[in-house]
Amino acid sequence: MSDLMTHFSKVTDIRPPSVPGAREEQGKRHPLMDIIAIAIIGVICGADDWVTIEQVGKAKEDWFRKFLKLPHGIPSHDTFGKVFAWMDPDEFQKCFLDWIKEVAEMTAGQVIAIDGKTVRRSHDRANGKGPIHLVSAWASENELVIGQRKIDDKSNEITAIPELLKLLDIRGCIVTIDAIGTQKGIARSIREQKAHYVLTVKRNQGKLHDDIRHLYEVDREDGFKESPFDHAQTVNKGHGRIEIRNCWVTADPEYLDYMDRDREWKGLRSIAIVEAIRRIGEKESSEIRYFISSLDVSAKEMLTYIRTHWEVENKLHWCLDVTFGEDDNRVRKGHAPENLAIMHKIALNVLRKEKTKKCGAKAKRLICAMDMDYLLKVINL
Repeated sequence: MSDLMTHFSKVTDIRPPSVPGAREEQGKRHPLMDIIAIAIIGVICGADDWVTIEQVGKAKEDWFRKFLKLPHGIPSHDTFGKVFAWMDPDEFQKCFLDWIKEVAEMTAGQVIAIDGKTVRRSHDRANGKGPIHLVSAWASENELVIGQRKIDDKSNEITAIPELLKLLDIRGCIVTIDAIGTQKGIARSIREQKAHYVLTVKRNQGKLHDDIRHLYEVDREDGFKESPFDHAQTVNKGHGRIEIRNCWVTADPEYLDYMDRDREWKGLRSIAIVEAIRRIGEKESSEIRYFISSLDVSAKEMLTYIRTHWEVENKLHWCLDVTFGEDDNRVRKGHAPENLAIMHKIALNVLRKEKTKKCGAKAKRLICAMDMDYLLKVINL
């Protein structure tokens, strides 16, 4: 508990007085750290909005008094809502990142998957505000969220991804991004931070996409007899379907020179093609995807990195929706949706780090609500 409080005590208290002309402290009856601590622990214990956070606080008030001041008891749900609507999300996230660096040692060589997600019910139509869109970084081996960045209303992921990368220590890691992040500036930023990239190439990179597709189709027509490609295949069976993935990788200088005539893709070392075939009964579908990378590795290794990227969907985005109900959450005012999303990620991280209970994050939240000893074990990791 003390470690958590130490990191988040650095958040600046910008609450205004409750009444114009009143003394400043009258608008700050509850210490800011009390509000933050109760909210974070409330989310860990299963609360997903300000009303249920207040209820968790009241149910555990005697326990909270062992750690917090609580001069006026547990704050109301309105207080929680207003404070997190005012709170600077960049400052709140900085505390989150500092905490992550202390509780999790990043493993070199692991995949850092960057991907975006819309919090669909966070829109505020009355004030002309659309739902927030967040870009998150997922560390595959640690199975932790290591950062997020909100996309500005008049911007997109192309500008948000470099801003997120600057916040992270990605040295020695492999950054994977879907096609929207396949930008020369992003590739340059990753290499300058001493990391590698595997970037998806779709039609948004028209000429690059067409060049890779042309090389692949010509060489496949020839049966890859004269081509400097390494090949790997995986076959997965289950639930009545068969999934076959073929991966071809080349680091041949002639191929790379053909595609990157202007040497604008910093550190480009290879291209990869993945053909995914799915069979369900007598039906068969296939998809071909293209990638560029700063790595010179085997097809087997490349296929592993590419498949690992999609863990961000199952282990992060799906979990945020199913375990925390993020997509259905109606918190909308000010910075509150972004700050609540950070708390969801804090909760997910501490629940994932705790390994003694062999169950999912949703069950662990329920245990935290009922078992104070287990809750202390979770938050003191």
